[in-house]
Amino acid sequence: VFSGNNLNILIAEDDENSFLYLSTILKSDNHKIIHSTTGPQTIELFTQNPNIDLIFMDIQLPGINGYEVTRHIRELSQDVIIIAQTAYAHPSDREKALEVGCNDYISKPYKRETIKKLLHDLFIEGK
Repeated sequence: VFSGNNLNILIAEDDENSFLYLSTILKSDNHKIIHSTTGPQTIELFTQNPNIDLIFMDIQLPGINGYEVTRHIRELSQDVIIIAQTAYAHPSDREKALEVGCNDYISKPYKRETIKKLLHDLFIEGK
């Protein structure tokens, strides 16, 4: 699926600045970006785009929160990589994200190097 670039990535993020920052990092490697701003829209876009490789899941999405969206997506696919992202950096948040089916968790604000390392670890190292 991953050859170093060209991933199909869904960014579920209702904060425009956070979306623009993350998409700028990802577009530098020619990844295809799809953007959703609500929980229901995230589920809909995932259903319409079964070739999505990776979802950056904001936990505080309007409509349906990121935990519930992740549970729903896991009923549809065990293969897509889901990374929870939130400004709340409590250890219990990470545990809850992993419990509902996220593959990993990052807290905001994150750096470009953090995102690049995460992609490398997940798609090249196969972690």
